[in-house]
Amino acid sequence: MADSRPVIVLISEDPRASHRANEAMRIGLGVVAGENDVTFVLLGPGVHLLDENTDELVDGDDIARFRANLRELGVPFHVEVGAVPSDPAWNVEGHRVIPVTREEIAGLVQRGRRALVF
Repeated sequence: MADSRPVIVLISEDPRASHRANEAMRIGLGVVAGENDVTFVLLGPGVHLLDENTDELVDGDDIARFRANLRELGVPFHVEVGAVPSDPAWNVEGHRVIPVTREEIAGLVQRGRRALVF
């Protein structure tokens, strides 16, 4: 029997300073495309993957494309409550966001099949 628990993709890398956040999103999208349940969790500066101005992000064009693909597939982002920016332009595209605490994130990881951490 196949394991139905999700793969957890934790992204805390700052997409304004590192290509690793983009790579994490790309890899997670690939896992989703393989018909796996994937839970994306954005921690700390990783929340900037949902910034409106992708020109300010490393690999911004790719990030915009991957975000659009995930939105089209109905994949939400679990976002650390304390890390959500006050900028009204954050998540202007209206991605489904599920606010989570650190304790809830720990629970997601415990219930996951695998965890990819960036």
